[in-house]
Amino acid sequence: MKYLFRYFLGLLVAVGVGVSGAAWAQGAKKQPVDLVYPLLDAANSRWFFFNSATRPFGMVNLSPDNAINADWNAGYRYKLDSIKVFSHIHGWQLSGVPVLPTTGEFKGHLGASQYGSRYSHAKEVIKAGYHKVVLDRYNITAELTSTTRVGFHKYTYPASEQSHILFDFSTFLGPSDTQKGFVRKVSNREIEGYAVMAPTIRRPKTVTVFFVAVFDKPFESFNGWRNGKLEKVENVIEGERTGAYLSFKTGAGEVRKMKVAISYVSEEQARLNLTTELPHWDFEKIVQDSRTDWNEWLSRIKIQGGTEKQQSRFYTDLWHALQGRRIISDVNGKYCDMTGPERRIRQIPLDANGKPKFNHHNFDSMWGAQWTINTLWHLVYPEVTESFVNSMLLMYEDGGLIPRGPAGGNYTYVMTGASSTPFIVSAYLKGIRGFDHQKAYEGMRKNHFPGGMMSKAGYEHNTFKGGGIEYYLERGYVPHPMTKKRYGFHQDGSTQTLEYAYQDYTLAQMAQKLGKQDDYALFMKRAQNYKNIWNPELGWMWNRTLDGKWGEPIDILRYDNGWEEGNAAQFTWFVPHDVEGLIQLMGSREAFVTKLNTSFEKAQAHDFVSGKSHDKETLEHLRRVYINYGNQPSIQTAFLFNYAGAPWLTQYWARQVIEKVYSDLTPELGYSGDEDQGLMGSLAVLMKTGLFSTNGGTSPKPFYEISSPLFNKITIKLNPKYYKGKQFVIEAKNNSYQNVYIQSAKLNQKVLNQPWVDHETMVNGGTLQLIMGPNPNKNWGSQPAQAPASMSTR
Repeated sequence: MKYLFRYFLGLLVAVGVGVSGAAWAQGAKKQPVDLVYPLLDAANSRWFFFNSATRPFGMVNLSPDNAINADWNAGYRYKLDSIKVFSHIHGWQLSGVPVLPTTGEFKGHLGASQYGSRYSHAKEVIKAGYHKVVLDRYNITAELTSTTRVGFHKYTYPASEQSHILFDFSTFLGPSDTQKGFVRKVSNREIEGYAVMAPTIRRPKTVTVFFVAVFDKPFESFNGWRNGKLEKVENVIEGERTGAYLSFKTGAGEVRKMKVAISYVSEEQARLNLTTELPHWDFEKIVQDSRTDWNEWLSRIKIQGGTEKQQSRFYTDLWHALQGRRIISDVNGKYCDMTGPERRIRQIPLDANGKPKFNHHNFDSMWGAQWTINTLWHLVYPEVTESFVNSMLLMYEDGGLIPRGPAGGNYTYVMTGASSTPFIVSAYLKGIRGFDHQKAYEGMRKNHFPGGMMSKAGYEHNTFKGGGIEYYLERGYVPHPMTKKRYGFHQDGSTQTLEYAYQDYTLAQMAQKLGKQDDYALFMKRAQNYKNIWNPELGWMWNRTLDGKWGEPIDILRYDNGWEEGNAAQFTWFVPHDVEGLIQLMGSREAFVTKLNTSFEKAQAHDFVSGKSHDKETLEHLRRVYINYGNQPSIQTAFLFNYAGAPWLTQYWARQVIEKVYSDLTPELGYSGDEDQGLMGSLAVLMKTGLFSTNGGTSPKPFYEISSPLFNKITIKLNPKYYKGKQFVIEAKNNSYQNVYIQSAKLNQKVLNQPWVDHETMVNGGTLQLIMGPNPNKNWGSQPAQAPASMSTR
């Protein structure tokens, strides 16, 4: 009973306090933005996971921090009872500009653990683009919202002779310590400065965050601290372990507003971002503008049917799919390039109207993106895809490599392989071509050879050895162990072998489109390399050692040990480009289906995940599982039955995974692991629409596999600048909790007997109609000729 009360209270907080019973009963009429529940999984958040006062892909993502000094278990954490600071950046290896309003004797110099304040969820309101809390210690009501590059604060103070706003540049925020701060008083209504965020083990160079803060009322004094001691200053304070604070008197209920704009280029650029995006002081207008902005993005997919909880979870998943991977360029296209030995300021090309043609982006690895944002963004948000591709090509121009996970203009070499290749190739094959194709191909090709991304294991900053690409080219596999020394975090040869083979296949398809037949033949041959770690006696993929033998001891459930963030049982299914070839290795379709179905039956006992949160996922005994939908390596598995003549099992298991993994709507539960900046949110959206793409849309004619939609009707609005059709509609007649099986299908009023649809057909607009029922129709889509195409069935 307590659980149910907490759930409904949380949902009320998410959509706004004071919802009447009548309005609640009419929940189906809510706008998509009103259904977003930002508190999902917030008890388990990673630094960049939680979002509230932010815009889609916003440079600023302003929110309270309950925990600092860590990447994991930091930022906003629902079960912690105090707020340390409000900070403006929660990104992949990025953080910065922590502030807090206080009253009484100033204690900011003593650190966040001393000046922070308790707060209560009962007085908290969180919506898409807005966050309100009461700092109980100071009796201050703080409201937060933002534009893309400017945080907007509204503080309601009590009567106090000493009211303050502090800027703490002595903090360790999320992944990064603050190496140095600089603050200068411009006037009694404006300050400016910067923070140098220290390197991390993942981001090897500093990142400088510049800011300008302006105030609607003058402050009376400007002072600071250094090394924990207050310091009287004139107009500037600078150095390590420093901070600044502004002081003033307030009357009861007095409102003070503050705008904080950031830039990675300079204070002048931060000021330009501010004056361009937020020239006024109308806080409520920005709250409404943010709501409208989010609603337009979320409304690209409209759903009908399901419960209000299911609808709320869907739009929360979509909300996460549009977060995390942050804009780092300014309104005029200036950006910071950290790829070389020195910091350089660059300019994004401008269009005929003098506007940047695209944004520069910060993002965690594209590892697993082929099953998530590849499909969602390319179909629903192709303009975002195009911006990200151009952003990667900027880094290629600047630093010589297309990145797989940049942070603040730095290369991080996060994860393994050339994971950006499928993203770019899929975009090209789907007709998203607003980028230099030849340059993209040139950069991707470089990544597939020594000296490129395939040469580096995770976070291998100074060498090109951990990727084992030379072994892959010579032997057709990367040995494990390859060397006694681990050059990178993720030096796992068997995973690298499977990744490289898939990524080679994807690059081959673009080579063919560009008329590069020699390259096409080369990469298609390399795409067969996955077979070199198939152990026929074992019946699973397995490690090959340096001497070419099978690794010992054999334990297919052992985590890592050749398998990156997974095990052999999970990675055996990682042949996205050639499921038919994998079926042949297993002997028959029947053998394939039996092995995969058995894996799902075993995984059902632990709800298809390795524990319900990341701290559980790290426990060794919870990692010994056949399938884990809390992380990327095996999230395609439910859809593989479509290739083996058993699409009804795809329909069944996909719905089971949705129910067990992606249906909760509480602060305690949500993604059962690492959401990874929208990857798992995107996956949840795709599974609930009944669409997926095992090869990431990288076959010569991209297609989408079909499963069992969660909703009765799904309408995908298509971007007319990229696609001919206005919309694509998926209708699931007789859909229910029990009726999960497709009985028959029609595509644009014509009978469809295959469990897949061409991308071109979808983006030309139309309707896919599915008739659902409680029992499987084992004849529908089950013939070999009806299976989706693989490399071996071409």
